[in-house]
Amino acid sequence: MKLLKPSWVSHNGKPIFSVDIHPDGTKFATGGQGEDSGKVVIWNMAPVLREEDEKKENIPKMLCQMDNHLACVNCVRWSNNGLYLASGGDDKLVMVWKRAAFIGPSTVFGSSSKLANVEQWRCVTILRNHTGDVMDVAWSPHDVWLASCSVDNTIVIWNARKFPEIVASLKGHTGLVKGLTWDPVGKYIASQADDHSLKVWRTMDWQQETNITKPFNECGGTTHVLRLSWSPDGQYLVSAHAMNNSGPTAQIIERDGWKTNMDFVGHRKAVTVVKFNPKIFKKKQRNGSSPKPSCPYCCCAVGSKDRSLSVWLTSLKRPLVVIHDLFDKSIMDISWTLNGLGILVCSMDGTVAYLNFSQDELGDPLNEDEKNAIHQNIYGKSLAITTEAQLSTTIIENPEMLKYQQERQRAEQANHRMAHEAQAHKLTSVVNGESLEDIRKNLLKKQVETRTADGRRRITPLCIAQLDTGDFSPALFNSVPILPGSSSQLTSQLSSDSNTATSNLDPLSTPLGGKAPDDAKDGVSGAMAQASSLNTTAMKSNLLLTSSTKMEPMKALDSRFTERSKVMPGVTISSMAGLTPLDRVKDSSTLKDLKDETSSDSEDKMAVVKSLSFTKRKALDVDGGDNHVEKRKTLDMDGGDNQVEKRKKGRPRKMDTKMMTSVSHQPLQQATPSSEKEPCYATAVPVAVLKLPTPTPQKAFTLQVSLEPPVYLEVENEVSVVSGAKLSQLRCSMEGREWDTLLPSRVITAAGSSDVVAVACADRMLSVFSACGRRLLPSILLSAPMSALHCSGFYVMALTACATLSVWDVQKQSAVVKNESLQTILSGTECTVSQSLLTQQGVPVIGLSNGKSYCFNSSLETWNLIADKQDSLVQCADFKNCISSQDAPVSQGPLALMQGRNLNAGRLASRLSSTPHHLQHGMTLAFLENQLASALTLRSSTEYHYWLLIYARFLVTEGSDYRLRELCKDLLGPVHKSAGSAWEPTTLGLRKRDLLRELLPVIGQNLRFQRLFTEYQDQLELLGNK
Repeated sequence: MKLLKPSWVSHNGKPIFSVDIHPDGTKFATGGQGEDSGKVVIWNMAPVLREEDEKKENIPKMLCQMDNHLACVNCVRWSNNGLYLASGGDDKLVMVWKRAAFIGPSTVFGSSSKLANVEQWRCVTILRNHTGDVMDVAWSPHDVWLASCSVDNTIVIWNARKFPEIVASLKGHTGLVKGLTWDPVGKYIASQADDHSLKVWRTMDWQQETNITKPFNECGGTTHVLRLSWSPDGQYLVSAHAMNNSGPTAQIIERDGWKTNMDFVGHRKAVTVVKFNPKIFKKKQRNGSSPKPSCPYCCCAVGSKDRSLSVWLTSLKRPLVVIHDLFDKSIMDISWTLNGLGILVCSMDGTVAYLNFSQDELGDPLNEDEKNAIHQNIYGKSLAITTEAQLSTTIIENPEMLKYQQERQRAEQANHRMAHEAQAHKLTSVVNGESLEDIRKNLLKKQVETRTADGRRRITPLCIAQLDTGDFSPALFNSVPILPGSSSQLTSQLSSDSNTATSNLDPLSTPLGGKAPDDAKDGVSGAMAQASSLNTTAMKSNLLLTSSTKMEPMKALDSRFTERSKVMPGVTISSMAGLTPLDRVKDSSTLKDLKDETSSDSEDKMAVVKSLSFTKRKALDVDGGDNHVEKRKTLDMDGGDNQVEKRKKGRPRKMDTKMMTSVSHQPLQQATPSSEKEPCYATAVPVAVLKLPTPTPQKAFTLQVSLEPPVYLEVENEVSVVSGAKLSQLRCSMEGREWDTLLPSRVITAAGSSDVVAVACADRMLSVFSACGRRLLPSILLSAPMSALHCSGFYVMALTACATLSVWDVQKQSAVVKNESLQTILSGTECTVSQSLLTQQGVPVIGLSNGKSYCFNSSLETWNLIADKQDSLVQCADFKNCISSQDAPVSQGPLALMQGRNLNAGRLASRLSSTPHHLQHGMTLAFLENQLASALTLRSSTEYHYWLLIYARFLVTEGSDYRLRELCKDLLGPVHKSAGSAWEPTTLGLRKRDLLRELLPVIGQNLRFQRLFTEYQDQLELLGNK
């Protein structure tokens, strides 16, 4: 252990009442008395940690001084994410500070020019409610609330997301409240006051849970502060200023029953402050010795009016160290570093001391995952009011119920064994022997520089992964885990938080540590291989999530990987991510240069190149002003080898400077008709309509439109000229049978299924053929050129360039959707269509570049939101415990396709274990109900079945009685038939009562619902197989 008292940390001899170290360990704050006001000072931690930094004059010691408080500052506390600092003082105010943009050094008012502020911290909000001095402030886990207590006998809970909103004011103390601490699991907050009591309050309803007075009855006199602390495992609460046999102690209160059987004894005067180390430790293994299973333990520091400090380990009966006469006056506050090895102590004498421990002295700290596992083992995911202890005494009244209870216990034991095995897979930041930092540096060396015709330098953008995600912010849940050794490619799509425009950059040529997939020889493209490997591997527990301690907390990842959609039989997808919208079209040459990706050659579609060569890269240069935008489109049909851009010879293509701004952000512009050689563009498109990109006309192309059975389409334009008309040929091959037909105009795009083939021509004609080549309908004249075409079963979907959508059922010769405009979903948004899809049930789905996906509900005639990549509910919903290993994964359904990687968010959300339970419960419930409703609207029976089981398990686990009863009632329906009943016995082809039979074993796993279980089991038995 090392001890240091940095003399330069002082408030000019005035008392320092509070100290707190920033979560990233680079700075710390002190609060106390200034010359004629309260003073908050932010100091640099480096000169405290390293002697050489202390000696260097160019390394600043003081970073910022704030004198805004009108009277003495009693408490300073950093938020858990490190963005805010809260301070409370004798002026009855709580101030919240945030770092401002640095605008040059500014001197402290009234001081010499030496005291210059290196950082700018400004007060962003002042919280006024207390009528007396504010003694303590505390941030809740995950910074949802900020609590403050005062000599006005109250505790105020502020909404930290919406300052200065007050969530609750806790009244009950009859003396000055001088200390606060939050339960690390987020269920309670504890307060201690001069009225010789310690109270624990519930965060669920802000009511008092317990009032503890016995250890404090003997207490005489008073202390300036009563800083109590909760252990990081949530099991113990330690108070300040308690008495035992007339001796001062720090009272240990057990969470289990709030028992007060133990205390820390030895200080000669009253204990003023207790602070637990944020880490949980385990015994350090001696070199060469076999690892022995040891119980994790906590570490606690206690400061007293007797000017001494003691440090305790819960695994030892005596203190680890006691330092006497560390200060000249009482100890006021203690703060641990986040790594758990350093401690700062401040005193009323105006000085601070720093103690540094080694891991040999304290032990090995557990990592975040192990700490979360302890929380999960102790508290589970359900913090419902009904505890296991109360349920264990319940009598089981039903033999079926007993069977399901025994099954649940066996499953829990199996899961416990699996958890032990999973812990063997340690998190590592090295892939195949190469560190992630080396990988990043090597990628930077490979950057390609090109020069345009006018001499400007261009650097080819490279997609570099956000490899070091140190914090566990919700931002992490959108990023794709990098899987060691998997043969999946990192995709080339990056979506940014700050602006929702999607830009296409070059993909990495090979995955980290893996090989690039070979050319697809078996009729499955590289994109398919990638999506399937990602989906299967993501289910495993050994995700590589690298961690780094020196990262700015809660910093949103600027760029996140979004998963390429997985190919699904019977569903065709076309991707238009990053396509350039057309501004006012100037002339025909501009129009030709803006060649856009189409459904027929999109990477996301089930397209496999047979023999025809495709243009590998299309470049669009926009010159204008000082900014140069370059957008790339990738057609990785050959499994994703990194292609180098090939430029066409001749002069560089330019566009009007006004188009600069519209390339990446403005989605849909007004388009004016322009004359073209092809009749395709000579059509009378209305002047002020939405404009979607249209496929690039090609001489010939080949695509696979169905996997089972395999169906291939080959198109060759202008095969011959008959009396001035250019004829095009369509050839289709299916299971050894081939047919071909001629069309009188150039084919722009084609689509098909195992039942029908549809072809869109340049003259705006749509032709539909049967699987054997028989024309099923006369050509349909479209209102505008085709943008995307899809077939699924006997359904044909057409999305035109003027953003109208139609779906026809060819078998019934009827329209499912009639010329429906996309104006509703595109108006008011800076986005364009990035994806379109037709389900096997004929439901059209449109994905936008802002991450939202909509389907058109033909019965309600409305656009329904089914997926949102930025949805906070998805990021925070935690239904991990409700997924059964027996459930068939639904990575193939339309809902899963549109939501992509976001579905795994819930599985990673267990990291948010200390999010307030009722908040996480509400988010998960809302998310699961959204999924259920979306699957119903999409008419996806497999996905509906999957989410119904997860939803039912969640309701059972969380004890949601009313919702569960309503669900069962809807599935059972009326027992007796009546003419007025609107109840349908099936939903999406699934019998409702069969679904209820599947849910009964789930309900039977919670004893609270045994009456509900018995009631519906009896009803089903009476009805038999009806």
